[in-house]
Amino acid sequence: MNTDLLAHSEAIWQAVAPLLPGFTVEVLPSIDSTNTELMRRARAGALDPVLLVAETQTAGRGRVGRSWHSRPGQSLTFSLALPLTPREWSGLSLAVGVSLAESLHTDVRLKWPNDLWLDGRKLGGILVETASLGHGGGASMPRGVVIGAGINLARPDTQVVSAMAAATPGAPAAMPPAGLAEVWMGVTAGEALARVAPALVRDVLRFAEEGFGAFAPGFARRDALAGRPVRLSDGTEGTARGVDEQGALLIQTAAGMRAITSAEVSVRPC
Repeated sequence: MNTDLLAHSEAIWQAVAPLLPGFTVEVLPSIDSTNTELMRRARAGALDPVLLVAETQTAGRGRVGRSWHSRPGQSLTFSLALPLTPREWSGLSLAVGVSLAESLHTDVRLKWPNDLWLDGRKLGGILVETASLGHGGGASMPRGVVIGAGINLARPDTQVVSAMAAATPGAPAAMPPAGLAEVWMGVTAGEALARVAPALVRDVLRFAEEGFGAFAPGFARRDALAGRPVRLSDGTEGTARGVDEQGALLIQTAAGMRAITSAEVSVRPC
């Protein structure tokens, strides 16, 4: 068991419990996926808020089914689950990104819709999922939201990157990922978790009250795509022009401005 993670879990609980009654922190040596486990609980009706942290994930998941590989001491993988009734769900993953980036380092940037970047390379990813709780499913009913994050601590070695690329035939060559230790020397998983977790809870609760608008200026300051040429998965090319009030990506194309949601496309810098 990772004693570093355990050593910081008590301080995290003390910081968060006043905000989330019933909150717990669970640290596991290994699991298939922290998000998968908490979604299982949410679908079974579990309401108590929990932070689930794993030293190793054997079947971690990213957006649109991508895998996320984690190794002991090389990355931080965790998921936060809580019931939530926001006024509007749009932009939640962007608000989460703003929270994590602001907690981690001034050099961390955000690549729409759910990636953390450092020096133009992927530092981490975010996966937000929801599940109905109870019956009715009306707007006033809380949903269980599971917010997962994977953050590279040490820069993954090239052999692992090559193996991941080989596992995805036909995919474009991936740029070598970044590691938080490049700007935070000697960082441990426990230290990184203690820095991001309490702030993340506060920011998710703020999102529920104020929506994405409260985080839009922070996203704009860290927007890695703003003003850059981009290519959509449908082949359309244009220039990224920030996001709208719901967090949709604005692309200036030859045919005019388009607002893109995460469900429609993936985006890559050209």
